[in-house]
Amino acid sequence: TAVESSRYMPVTLVHGHRRERSVLRGQAPGGGLQRVMDLAGHEVRLAGDGVVLTDRLADKLGLRVGDFVQAEVLEGDARTLSLRVDATVSEMMGLNAYMDRRALNRALGEDDLATGYGLSVERGREPELLAATSALPRVAGAFSKATLLRNMNEISARNVRIMSTVLTMFAAVIAVGVVYNNVRIALAERTWELASLRVLGFTRGEVSALLLGEMAISIAIALPLGMLLGWGLVNGVVGLLKSDQFHFPVVILPRTYAWAAIAVVAAGVGSALVVRRRIDRLDMVA
Repeated sequence: TAVESSRYMPVTLVHGHRRERSVLRGQAPGGGLQRVMDLAGHEVRLAGDGVVLTDRLADKLGLRVGDFVQAEVLEGDARTLSLRVDATVSEMMGLNAYMDRRALNRALGEDDLATGYGLSVERGREPELLAATSALPRVAGAFSKATLLRNMNEISARNVRIMSTVLTMFAAVIAVGVVYNNVRIALAERTWELASLRVLGFTRGEVSALLLGEMAISIAIALPLGMLLGWGLVNGVVGLLKSDQFHFPVVILPRTYAWAAIAVVAAGVGSALVVRRRIDRLDMVA
């Protein structure tokens, strides 16, 4: 139902003494099937005769927007292209370089050539199309984006969900243990004072409010601090895992913080009920 042509050209990008192997990806400007997207989901338009580099590739080569980079062509006749860096884009994977396909062909001094095509296919007709392409002698390979996504969800996403579930369970158990132990320790350390207040005429509710109110204040202060420290820890770990080829953005949904807060508050309420019962049973004579 739709088709967009592209042309991929292996090159060595050179800037000063720095060199990096990459692929110049010539794509149709303003296309809807093959687009250049940043980590925030915004599209980067290919316009003019310049090149768009991923930010990691630009950093490795020491390039900024407006600089010129030399592209040594590794296919066909040996040529060197001088290309202006029009923009940089932050992507998850790869050291990529993008151009308008027509501008790439002009820079190479060639006709309107393409080496690949993105197709939009009628629903349910993908197997038929893939089978048809296998009969074409000049088609080196074909793949389905839907199949890739399905395989990724079945393997990678499933493993991530299992691991996340186990870690979340451990985190919940630790949260309950920390809150409960803190309250029990506070009760053990202040049993004498609490019993003395009861003897002086304080009610059970007033004595409980002193201890449990302190716990509530501690939780109220700890929750935002814990969320901030958790955010910093996650960003730090992702930063350490970042490489030339992969950079996964940190995405923490509001409901994640909400569930974490609910778990801690629930642990506090449960601990308060247990401690309140022990306060009610204080042996004031002893």
